[in-house]
Amino acid sequence: MMVVDELAVWGPESTTVPPISLADAEAYCRKLARSHYENFPVVTWALPRDLRQHFYNVYAFCRWSDDLGDEVGDPVRSLQLLSWWREGLAACYADQSRHPVFVALNPTIRQFSIPIDLLSDLISAFEQDQSVHEYETFSELRDYCRRSADPVGRIVLHLCRRFDDRTAILSDSICTGLQLANFWQDVARDRDMGRTYLPREDRQRFGYDDRMLDSRVTNEPFRQLMEYEVNRAREHLECGFPLVDVMPGRLKIDIELFVRGGLQILREIERIDYRVWDQRPTVSKAQFAGLLLKVGLRTIGRNVFGQGRLK
Repeated sequence: MMVVDELAVWGPESTTVPPISLADAEAYCRKLARSHYENFPVVTWALPRDLRQHFYNVYAFCRWSDDLGDEVGDPVRSLQLLSWWREGLAACYADQSRHPVFVALNPTIRQFSIPIDLLSDLISAFEQDQSVHEYETFSELRDYCRRSADPVGRIVLHLCRRFDDRTAILSDSICTGLQLANFWQDVARDRDMGRTYLPREDRQRFGYDDRMLDSRVTNEPFRQLMEYEVNRAREHLECGFPLVDVMPGRLKIDIELFVRGGLQILREIERIDYRVWDQRPTVSKAQFAGLLLKVGLRTIGRNVFGQGRLK
């Protein structure tokens, strides 16, 4: 299911937006989450059943926000749609939702006291994508990650009732690491959309100039640049790993799975010798199954023998 195909029915220009029940809205979010491309499933068997629908609801909001920014193909139109989406978020918090995502999301917001700023920050990041196409410094990129990725982790902490100052810092580190891993995985795809997330200061540090960037050259400066960025993403993921032991029960499995999945993407980038201009490194279904098995066994061992480590 592609969000842009849904605009005819659920978009701002639709004059016949049908009323939708909570049950149907939740089914819509489940379908969207299960049908869209991603590196990993949104929900695994390890996630407690009573949280699964809430995760689907949050994912559907993120998916719509992301696709309105990335899949429309016109920055002006994307900004108009994101503004409409922001109005929908405000209506959701005012208990006046009509869109299926917001109808489903409203009870989640109420039950877990999710601050509107977390969802609004996500929209602001996608709005920024329409006008900011490259970053001078890593500090600027980190601020973008603070709004494009970190809010998702903080929302998850609210859903798991584990939000506090310490867990927020750990979660931010994981989410930024995952965002960076995605950037380095999608260097070519993002460039196709006119975006470059490799900071200029880093490109200059390794001698990868604009001419090389425009020509998509894979040379020694590029390999050194990518090795540096991959290591930085790995450091963020590893620094956030202690969050796993804070999470309750089987939720440890999901959080660790995302960390290890991000690390696997980085290993895939290394495996192809950083040739991300030529192919997009991915985690196969077999690799994901192997990660899931390893994490499950490690969680059992952690419960029996004490806290685990990232190995």
